[in-house]
Amino acid sequence: FVSVFVGVYVLLIFAFIITSWIPGGASPTVERIRQFLYDVCEPYLRIFRRVLPSIGPLDLSPIVAIFALYVLGRVVNAVIGEVL
Repeated sequence: FVSVFVGVYVLLIFAFIITSWIPGGASPTVERIRQFLYDVCEPYLRIFRRVLPSIGPLDLSPIVAIFALYVLGRVVNAVIGEVL
């Protein structure tokens, strides 16, 4: 279950990154999708944006956030495996 959650959330982060490249003023459907992805991904990414320095226009926080999510998922799976 944890690995499914991690996989889905990583896909949402990738979708958030891709939609951030689309210029504003797109169709209302695209804007709703973009707002949903922002609401879901931004609180988690904000944690890493506060810690990581910005390298010009390059935002490394999604890369670090995805790595941290995978590590956390593996730790949780290991703990659950020990309990069960």
